[in-house]
Amino acid sequence: MAPTVRFIFAAMIWATASSAHAAQVGSAQQGLRVAREACAECHLVDKVAGRSTDADAPTFEAIAKTPGLTSAALAAALQTSHPNMPNVVIKGDDADNVIACILSLKEAD
Repeated sequence: MAPTVRFIFAAMIWATASSAHAAQVGSAQQGLRVAREACAECHLVDKVAGRSTDADAPTFEAIAKTPGLTSAALAAALQTSHPNMPNVVIKGDDADNVIACILSLKEAD
């Protein structure tokens, strides 16, 4: 097989695998569990009427309904600390699951 054909074939496989992973962000149920442990001290993480315990921390539902919010934007936010936020960095499957949890609130009305 010619090197160019191998490269194109490999790129197609990588693109397919990447898009499949992107479509499967994580488990909203597991994300809620992680959020209750790591985020609920400041944020309201459940879809219930109310406010976050920290007035400066938006509810997960408010975050979910931010115009233009994507899983990529949430992933970046979860990998960096924020000025008014404790140094909580969520990575790996936990991050994917918290992202799924937040995005599930966007879809629910």
